[in-house]
Amino acid sequence: MTAGATRRREAVRADDTTAIGRAPENRRQAFVKLIWIAMWMLYLGSPVSDLADGGHGLLATALGWAGLAVYVTLYLGLVFRRTNADQQPPWVYGVLGLLGVFALVLGLTLGSAFLVLFVYLSVGCGAVLPGRQARWAIPGVTAVLALCAWPHGADGITLVSLLVPCMLGGFAMTGVRQLVRTTRELREARETIAQLAATEERLRLARDLHDLLGHSLSLITLKSELAGRMLPDRPGDAAAQVADIERVSRQALVDVREAVSGYRRANLPDELIAARGALRTAGIRADLPAEVTAPLTPEAEAALAWALREAVTNVVRHSGARRCAVAVGEGADGDGGGDGGTVCLTVSDDGRGLAGPGGAARGNGLTGLEERLLLAGGRLETEGGRGFTLRAFVPAGYAAAHDPGAAG
Repeated sequence: MTAGATRRREAVRADDTTAIGRAPENRRQAFVKLIWIAMWMLYLGSPVSDLADGGHGLLATALGWAGLAVYVTLYLGLVFRRTNADQQPPWVYGVLGLLGVFALVLGLTLGSAFLVLFVYLSVGCGAVLPGRQARWAIPGVTAVLALCAWPHGADGITLVSLLVPCMLGGFAMTGVRQLVRTTRELREARETIAQLAATEERLRLARDLHDLLGHSLSLITLKSELAGRMLPDRPGDAAAQVADIERVSRQALVDVREAVSGYRRANLPDELIAARGALRTAGIRADLPAEVTAPLTPEAEAALAWALREAVTNVVRHSGARRCAVAVGEGADGDGGGDGGTVCLTVSDDGRGLAGPGGAARGNGLTGLEERLLLAGGRLETEGGRGFTLRAFVPAGYAAAHDPGAAG
């Protein structure tokens, strides 16, 4: 992950004031969570009122206040710091056990008003324990609550008013934990998708700029050399070449702007015209089709057009060839035969070929071209030896499978 992505993630988490289900990471989150927890502490009104009414002896009242204070302190510290943690240290289980002891002792000795402490214990189990452990602990706490209520002779209404919140409160907290975990995973997935989209856009822009500028700059270089040789004796022809250089450079600027804006889509007729001109300028005899009759969808045609541009650029720059042939057609070899579900562009020359495994050295241009064809559902084949042959395949029915409007 880049430093920028890390900073964005930290900023998102810092601004998240709704992070109730996890440990706070700044003062703002701590304040929000403290208010949220304090709201539920109002249910301690029953034991507080029982102690304040003076129905117990002085020692029992003092011990009751002390026990209640310790219980609340332990509960707040536990749910404030350890909620929704992926792993819990051993002391967390010790604190839960201590809370259970306080709830049991206070409930048995000071009366039914203190049985509400079991509800907080159940909520604490749901907040901090892993899912499988919480599914056993919550019913266990509820069962202990029912046993403690029996000696006090609690009626059915009182029993239900305690058992239902104890069970539902604990399991509701496990649901909150799962919701928070899912929300966090979705937020991280969204950030990952945004990062992948930015990376893909950078790759697209790099491919477009390489294909656009590589072809245009190669043509400008050739025409500049040709104009330089013509300049002493043939100034008129040199001026024509300079005018072509200006035209190519202006078109390259337009293409780069379109590529940056994401609107650039190459087409085969234009690329065939540009290829014929580039090959003629380089002194290479061009054998190109006058038109393309193969059934091509816009996406497939764009992929083949980029393939033609890259292949002709390599012929002009590297091959030293005297002849270059281009064919486009249905089938495995681009000659109109074979299976009708594939359209193939074949570019072959009689030059020196390219050194490398398989007769072709895969540079940035061929690598980017192969990525384009894969995105269009096609593939790239190269063949070295005497000369060099490039074959770009795309499925003829590509758009019909991916474009809802193409089927009609």
